[in-house]
Amino acid sequence: MKSISPKFPVRFDSSFGDYAPNVTSPEVIKQNFKNLMLTCPGERVMDVNFGVGMRNYFFEPMTQATYTKISDRVRAQTKQYMPFVSIKEVHFQGGKGGEDNLLGVSITYIIGSLQLEQRVQIQSTPQNYL
Repeated sequence: MKSISPKFPVRFDSSFGDYAPNVTSPEVIKQNFKNLMLTCPGERVMDVNFGVGMRNYFFEPMTQATYTKISDRVRAQTKQYMPFVSIKEVHFQGGKGGEDNLLGVSITYIIGSLQLEQRVQIQSTPQNYL
């Protein structure tokens, strides 16, 4: 099986050699989409506008205004940096175990050329703050 790119986080995989790879286009697109969501604006070298910066919202009040800001940013960044992907739904959940101040986001998107629907989930946890 041929490798397309390294899978993040990079880890050793004896069946492929030096690292575990992404071996399909949907895997690569999902990884790139998640990177777009988690990268903070200004963090990417030579493109200060790249990224949704999901971690920046972890400490925001969980209100409809915050959800709208996040949803709008997700849609705008996807349109600019991954135009072959269309956002179907951005869904927000409260934290696990009654911790309503934790942010959970589930983003469903469609890869146009493949007519494939995928979902990425991002959950803030206390470990993300350390």
